[in-house]
Amino acid sequence: MGLDYSLDYDDVALALELADAADAITTARVGAYNLQVDSKPDRTPVSDADIAVENQIRALLISKRPADSVVGEESGGTVASGRTWIIDPIDGTKAFLRGIPVWATLIALLIDGQPVAGVASAPSLGRRWWAGKGHGAHVRGMDGTERRLAVSHVAKLDDAIVSTAHLGTWSRFHSREAYLSLVDACWEDRAYGDFWSHCLVAEGSIDLAADPIVSSWDVAPLKILVEEAGGCFTSLSGVDTIAGGNALSSNSVLHDAALTKLIH
Repeated sequence: MGLDYSLDYDDVALALELADAADAITTARVGAYNLQVDSKPDRTPVSDADIAVENQIRALLISKRPADSVVGEESGGTVASGRTWIIDPIDGTKAFLRGIPVWATLIALLIDGQPVAGVASAPSLGRRWWAGKGHGAHVRGMDGTERRLAVSHVAKLDDAIVSTAHLGTWSRFHSREAYLSLVDACWEDRAYGDFWSHCLVAEGSIDLAADPIVSSWDVAPLKILVEEAGGCFTSLSGVDTIAGGNALSSNSVLHDAALTKLIH
């Protein structure tokens, strides 16, 4: 059974519509022989699909929410007071270019800088996650079945599964010692990658996800997703923000214990 898009659910319904438009572009361009790829100043890749997705979402928002601000990874913008949509057209562009299915379009609505609705759509994985403040967090799988999400109940770090970035990234952007302290304290560590780690926290499949470097568009929809699933999402120093430059999500129970390992 589909969702009941009541009037106060309208922004989530629009975010899902924007994700549909994005998926139509990305699924047509992934693996295309004529995909055009450039390097940005930070040496990260950007494809013509990234640009096309962001342009399409911006055009739809101009039509449907002309009074709202828009911020995107490729075309910029500033998070303003009031309503701002924030877009990462393809989170995981490196995976997108190499045929690895772990990439997604990320879309969120912020009100006064805080996410209130968000979607992470990963068509190559056959999955889409979404959440709206007060409406819970949800996932739709390959078979079209939708279910509401809830985080795990794991209560000790030595029973926990954590997903992180690789050690070199931690050494460069945060702390090698913090990385080792956290992963050594946990039962298992993995690197599921980008958006997916935090989605798995929201699903209750893993218990923690830690990123030493992120931008606001990387995490805006993931914060509301994890929180609506009953979890906690902060910077690595414990600040309630999407603009801290790094991120920790958890099942809430483990959050403080994880922070003590990360704050050096």
